[in-house]
Amino acid sequence: MSTYRALKGYNVKKVDSDPTNPQIGQVWYNDTANQIKVRTQVVAAWASGGNLNTGRSALQGGGTQTAAIAAGGSAGPKTFSEEYDGSSWTEGNNLGTGRDTLGGVGTQTAALVFGGYIDQANGNTVNVEEYNGTSWSEQNNLPAITAQVSGCGTQTAGLKCQGSPDAGTEEYNGTAWTAGGDLNTARYNGGTAGTQTAAVTCGGGDNASNHSEEYNGSSWTEGNNLNQSRKNFSGAGSQTAAIMFGGAPVAVEQYNGTSYTVASDLAIGRTFPTDAGTGSLALAAGGPDSAAASTELFSEAAANTQSLEVS
Repeated sequence: MSTYRALKGYNVKKVDSDPTNPQIGQVWYNDTANQIKVRTQVVAAWASGGNLNTGRSALQGGGTQTAAIAAGGSAGPKTFSEEYDGSSWTEGNNLGTGRDTLGGVGTQTAALVFGGYIDQANGNTVNVEEYNGTSWSEQNNLPAITAQVSGCGTQTAGLKCQGSPDAGTEEYNGTAWTAGGDLNTARYNGGTAGTQTAAVTCGGGDNASNHSEEYNGSSWTEGNNLNQSRKNFSGAGSQTAAIMFGGAPVAVEQYNGTSYTVASDLAIGRTFPTDAGTGSLALAAGGPDSAAASTELFSEAAANTQSLEVS
C-alpha cells in the first residue's frame, strides 16, 4: 500500500505554525490550531455575479471586480449608468449623452467615457464625459467622431485607440486630447488593457483580426498574435498581465507581456461586454440575448490552504 511520503515525497509533520512556502499537495498538522492542513491549487474560472438592472450590450465602464461602473449600452435608454459593489448593481445618475459602442476607462469614482453611437438620426459622436462617483459631466470632445471604440488608462491619463471611422490614437490628460502614435493595423471593436504609456490592444476589425500591438506612450509595436482571430470583445488588466474575453467567436485569452494563452471560457457566450478589474480578477457584464443582464467574475489560478478540524 502506498504511503503519503511515497506518493508526494513529504512527511506529514507536526508544526506549531504553518510553513511559509508550502508546496502544492503538501500536508501538515498544525498543533496550535489543532488542524490538518493541505496546500491545494484553485483552478482559474469564471463565477456568476449579480445581474445588471437593465440588460444590454455594447456598454462600457471601468473600475475593479468589487467596485465597477457600467454606462451606456444598446438596449433600453442608452443613458443608463450602474455601479457594482462585488455582489449587486445599483442604478446611478445617467449619462448626459446616451450611446453604445463607446469607450470607457478609469474607476468607479473617477471614470471617463468617450465616443460611441447615439442613434440612426445622430450617428457617431465625439462626446466625452467624466464621472465623479455621483454624476456625469461634459468634457472636451474627441478630435473626430468615432464609435466601436477601445481604450485604457485613467480619467486623467486615458488612451483611446481603435474605433470607426476614426481608429487613431488619442491621449487624454484630464482636460484635453492630443494625438498619439498610430496603430500599425487600424481596427475597431477589439480589446485593450494597460495604461496610457504601457498598453496592449488586439483583435477587432471587419475580418476579426488576431493582430496584437503594444504602446509605449509614443508608438505601437507589433507583438505576438492572439491564438484566435476575433472581434467585439473586451479586455482588462495591464500590458504584462491582461485578459481578453467575449467576442465573436467567443474566447478567453490571457497575455503575459509576450504571448497569449487560452484561458477558462465564460459560462455564457457574450459579445460587446463591459469590462473591469485586472488580468487575474476581472469582471464581464452584459451582452446580447441571454447574456444581456448577467455578470461573470474571473479568478486566476492560485494556491490555497485548506483546513480540517481534528476532534
